[in-house]
Amino acid sequence: MKAVLLNGSPRINGNTKQALQIVAAELNARDIETEIIQLGGKTFAGCRACGLCGKTRDGKCAVDDGMNEIIGRVFAADAVVIGSPTYFANVTAEVKAFIDRCGYVSRSCGGLLKYKPGAAVVIARRAGADFVYAAINFFFGIAEMPIAASSYWNMSLARLPGDIQKDEEGIATFKTLGENLARLIERK
Repeated sequence: MKAVLLNGSPRINGNTKQALQIVAAELNARDIETEIIQLGGKTFAGCRACGLCGKTRDGKCAVDDGMNEIIGRVFAADAVVIGSPTYFANVTAEVKAFIDRCGYVSRSCGGLLKYKPGAAVVIARRAGADFVYAAINFFFGIAEMPIAASSYWNMSLARLPGDIQKDEEGIATFKTLGENLARLIERK
């Protein structure tokens, strides 16, 4: 069993990645392999709704900018976690490009994400995290993916890299999220 965790932050070792590592540690403790993929900071085009992925039905987007490698790894995994910092009350541009393109390919090819558990991991300096959490979970919902939850919304308040380590409740929330996601993966 394997879970792919996407780091949508351009800060490679920032709070979003640290939160993903907390979730990954819980999955690893239950013998679920994890891979954290750096999404943030890459240059990905948004979805063009060109429809070519629906015609070829090969599980790939028509735009060749490196996104297909990530989409393929997500389709091959048993679960996906999308992590994003809050940028003006929404996901980063890289996360939005992933959601749109992966979602379009999945739906055009018969639901390649259907039944794969998904989880959101959100970091905010102060506010706007609810919209990020919703954007990611809306993606999981339309893709017919069970959504892993925690004892609180899957978020932490943190600004500077490492601030998450001061958020005891956030850390506990991400640990519980990892436990709950593991249970969903094991039942799949």
